[in-house]
Amino acid sequence: MRWQDLETETCSVARTLSVIGDRWTPLILRECFFGNTRFDAFEKRLGIPRRVLSDRLKMLVEKGVLRREPYQGHARRFDYLLTERGRDLRPILLTMIAWGDKHMPMAGGPPRRVRHLDCGAVMTPVLHCSACGGAITADNVTTEANDSAAA
Repeated sequence: MRWQDLETETCSVARTLSVIGDRWTPLILRECFFGNTRFDAFEKRLGIPRRVLSDRLKMLVEKGVLRREPYQGHARRFDYLLTERGRDLRPILLTMIAWGDKHMPMAGGPPRRVRHLDCGAVMTPVLHCSACGGAITADNVTTEANDSAAA
């Protein structure tokens, strides 16, 4: 499996990694979810080389994860805003936060809390079954071939 071919793989994980599978892209998305939308803010917060940042933002726009909008009347400066496709990546990042807080904890506790806006509670993101509502764990799910899917 070649990196540049991931987008056309049958595996859903591989296709997702074709968009978010490098070390910088999830961090750029994290910044978007924190409300940062500008090139300079990404560069400053992440310490990412300008060329790498430019390439990642271009790819995220091409893949429909972000959209560019000019700001402050500058024809050459843009806000990078999450699209619906981009916002749909939030659960992946929330799951990464939960994993990191559990398996790589900071001495003073988690650096950020996740608050559920509907009820106001600070919470730990968990996955639930769409059919029965039961919690999903590493031990109570499996995958199986979908005979109707293209091989």
